[in-house]
Amino acid sequence: MIRVLIADDQPLVRRGLALILAPEPEFEVVGEAGDGAEAVALAERLRPDVVVMDIRMPVLDGVEATARLSALLPQCRVLALSTFDMDEYVVAALRAGACGFLPKDVSPEELTAAIRTVHTGEAVVAPRLLTRLISTYVRGAVVRGSVRPAGRTAEVPAELTPREREIWRLLAGGLDNAEIAADLDISVSTVKNHITGIFGKLGVRDRAQAVIAAYESGVVEVAGGPR
Repeated sequence: MIRVLIADDQPLVRRGLALILAPEPEFEVVGEAGDGAEAVALAERLRPDVVVMDIRMPVLDGVEATARLSALLPQCRVLALSTFDMDEYVVAALRAGACGFLPKDVSPEELTAAIRTVHTGEAVVAPRLLTRLISTYVRGAVVRGSVRPAGRTAEVPAELTPREREIWRLLAGGLDNAEIAADLDISVSTVKNHITGIFGKLGVRDRAQAVIAAYESGVVEVAGGPR
């Protein structure tokens, strides 16, 4: 049983999400929250496995609520909900500890599949979609001066091996594990082992945060192409 908490400031959206999950025997909706502060309080009390979190909410937004949950309940996974015109909020949620995000117009099947994936600790964002969103966000941030443009000195952990750096670059370029394995002529299990090591050396939790780190370190260019 996957215990789910739904956080959204619109009652109709909360009810709709709950109704989508109701027919699935593996899900139990344990609570509903109308803002981020309530979501954190309910999560502390109810201990859900997954919080489906709207990004923009009153009192406490979904980004800050996610950050607090990551600190208070690291075993609780957050799936952020947003729209594609809110890239900065989405990336901020991933940085805060969300395991992934979905647009609000996804199908019921996509939502349930994403919750299952998040529950395992994996990111649910398709690699190419994630890359496009982060590239768009970082490009705008470079213009505003809040992120280092590609081409300056990259802050890459010295302990990364050349193979790990290459896999990190391919991962950030939008390739999934099978595509990386084919590109480097190695097995998928070897790729997975390298990625685990990369995550540890970067100090990131999942693929989403590794892609963000690649853009911000300069391992891949802001425009999306590898250096």
